[in-house]
Amino acid sequence: MDQSNSASLIGFLATFYLIFGVIMIAMFVFMVWLYWRIFTKAGYNGALALLNLVPAGSLVCAIILAFGRWPVEDELAAARGLSPMVPPPPPGSAMMPTV
Repeated sequence: MDQSNSASLIGFLATFYLIFGVIMIAMFVFMVWLYWRIFTKAGYNGALALLNLVPAGSLVCAIILAFGRWPVEDELAAARGLSPMVPPPPPGSAMMPTV
């Protein structure tokens, strides 16, 4: 391999890795933005989306969203007049909360 081929290969690889890096950073920022919106709509602080900045943070976010009690559920239960820790009655049941 002569000097010109080696220089062109280095230039190609540098350009490839630069474009790849920019795309990966953009995807990462988009993912944090998506989690921020999901946490906000669930009633959590949106800053929990910053957990994605640490290794295994996405797993922690998914566990919080899947198994945690959402604050918006407590607000809905309070609006219905139920205790926030009691699950709501199944749809279509005749059980109405007593006042």
